[in-house]
Amino acid sequence: MPVFVVSAPSGTGKTTLNRRLLKECPRLEMSVSHTTRAPRAGEVDGVHYHFIEPIQFRTMVEGNAFIEWAEVHGNLYGTSFSELKRIEAGGKDPLLEIDIQGWHNAKSLLDNAISIFVLPPSMASLWQRLEKRGSDPLEIRWVRLQNAYDEIQKAHEYDILIINNDLEEAYSKLKAIILSGTLEGQKNPEGLSLCLRLNEEFESADWIKGLRDKMGS
Repeated sequence: MPVFVVSAPSGTGKTTLNRRLLKECPRLEMSVSHTTRAPRAGEVDGVHYHFIEPIQFRTMVEGNAFIEWAEVHGNLYGTSFSELKRIEAGGKDPLLEIDIQGWHNAKSLLDNAISIFVLPPSMASLWQRLEKRGSDPLEIRWVRLQNAYDEIQKAHEYDILIINNDLEEAYSKLKAIILSGTLEGQKNPEGLSLCLRLNEEFESADWIKGLRDKMGS
């Protein structure tokens, strides 16, 4: 059975895409990660995450219970071996929504994984999406944009790159990959060239320079 890994910078639409996949592809089941962060409104333990204390998380790390784990924005997140075994025992394919740090740590342990990275069409469009959320202050949005830049520089580590310029088109491509369960004919050479353009935009665009001056970085 394949394991599907979907990663993307914050604000690129991976959660929206994955939720739709889970509704329309009954063979998939989302892997529930462990985390040390506090539950958000509406989140249920064991459904959205396994919420645990930092000392419990560290004990699991020391016991090699995780396929991958990472610290993101000051919180710990990890995917356990037992979670994937549970999903596969039920006859389903695991879907992992993890960041690039997590995938970097997990890929040597998942020989059957198909990894997908979702790209924004531009850094400007990503910034607009982060602004539309309205939930984060400017400082946090800037950190997320900086993190996106770092992540995009490593996107070549993934099997397939999908550009989310149009949500329906991006979803159709993602679903086709899931249904085929193979990498054959799924490569997207345009993704690598877009990564170069995104990096160049972050490094030299005037609006980025203005933000950098405002943030003092």
